[in-house]
Amino acid sequence: MNFIDVNKSLLEGFGMTILLFVVTFVISIPLGGLFTFLRMRKNKIVSNLMKGLIYIVRSTPLMLQIIVFFYAPGLLFGFTIKSRVITVIIALSFNYAIYFAEIFRSGYMGVPQGQLEQAKSLGLSKTEIFLKVYLLQIIKRIIPPMSNETISLVKDTALARIISVTEVIYAAQKIVATYAIIWVLFYTAIFYLIFNGLVTFIYHKLENKLSYIEV
Repeated sequence: MNFIDVNKSLLEGFGMTILLFVVTFVISIPLGGLFTFLRMRKNKIVSNLMKGLIYIVRSTPLMLQIIVFFYAPGLLFGFTIKSRVITVIIALSFNYAIYFAEIFRSGYMGVPQGQLEQAKSLGLSKTEIFLKVYLLQIIKRIIPPMSNETISLVKDTALARIISVTEVIYAAQKIVATYAIIWVLFYTAIFYLIFNGLVTFIYHKLENKLSYIEV
């Protein structure tokens, strides 16, 4: 297998890696916002159920969660998710929504409560207070942990291979197993370095753009 064929195969796998990352990221951000809302509800039942769910997800391996999402629907309810790709996206989105929810909550809780009282004294509505007082400060606070979690998401897409979804690592592994050329495994690091370099650059630019905000 020549260098061109290797690149072609890895690029196809990397295309799947990008797809898993982008779709998961787009889904997990609003889902994480919903989980944050439920976690911070004054209703103790809802809040405690959310706390329990967060504990379970954060305390168990993502690999196990992917396997559960793959097998559990068929074993428990008699139906299966036909697409393995969709199964991985669901598992990744659910997992990262939980982590993002905790990041969002910590960012919200970090805004000084005195600002809330001042905003209320000015007659601002709850929506105006959130958009004009809280939002930018929250974004500023959560950028560093969000950057770390996003990079972790890029790498965790490799776990899709557990249920035979051909992302870039699985593509490399099949080449190594078939043609016994070990350098391909190390070569895949370049794809991750480039991708995560781009992610880091975007977050760095965003952080600089919001540097004027005092938190």
